[in-house]
Amino acid sequence: MKPILWLILALVAAPAARAADLPLVDAHIHYSHDAWEIVPPKLAAELLRKSGVKRALVSSSNDEGTQKLVAEAPDIVIPELRPYRSRADTSGWVRDEGIIAYLEERLRRHVYVAIGEFHLYGADAELPVPRRMVALAREYGLMLHAHSDADAIERLFAQWPQARILWAHAGFERPEKVRELLRKHKNLWADLAFRSDHGQGGRPPPEWRAAFLEFPDRFMVGTDTYVPERWHYVPEHSAWSRAWLADLPRDVAERIAWKNGEEVLGAAWAKAKKSQ
Repeated sequence: MKPILWLILALVAAPAARAADLPLVDAHIHYSHDAWEIVPPKLAAELLRKSGVKRALVSSSNDEGTQKLVAEAPDIVIPELRPYRSRADTSGWVRDEGIIAYLEERLRRHVYVAIGEFHLYGADAELPVPRRMVALAREYGLMLHAHSDADAIERLFAQWPQARILWAHAGFERPEKVRELLRKHKNLWADLAFRSDHGQGGRPPPEWRAAFLEFPDRFMVGTDTYVPERWHYVPEHSAWSRAWLADLPRDVAERIAWKNGEEVLGAAWAKAKKSQ
């Protein structure tokens, strides 16, 4: 089946009633060059709407994808700047000085709420390129969206104690470790993209439930459309998110589903647009 056909089928299959039950702010969406070729901006925006996604934090490799989707759906898309000119930059960007020139050029042209999502581990956070990226985020008042281990998160905060960091995939760390860092850093939030371990069978296991109840204001849902094929998963992921959130107290579920994203990302976007 052609990709465009399964996307249309996904749109038809997304139940309107379910989408309306609990709105979502998706804190981890990519719309890179290969995605916009398969999923045109209009269809991508419609897919988000039909899935009940009221806001989406969007980045792309390269940044043109984000700009295309902002233009199509300014009411939904919250843009962040990814330091990747193409997928090839994912592994080598930390030692590529050309990344800084790219970031500086895009920051002069457009407005964003964050830099990310970027991949950064351990002592690599101390390299000149990541340090300059952090300095740019500080200069422009941007969040950092870090696909990182706990070590790199600690090093980022050491460089910039007032940083606001969205920890992609909750670091793929154990919930106990996530809670430890959330206790230590008040400006740390975690997206739950690709964390199937937090809602197996529609119910969060006890260790994750404890994390959500202790920090209801620090988690956000996310899909992570890191390849074009993941776009057809947006409706399914939205339904799955609502299923496990339904097992939490309603006020906690609402915070994780959309209120945290709106208060942190939505508010940052509103502030950024006013400063244009």
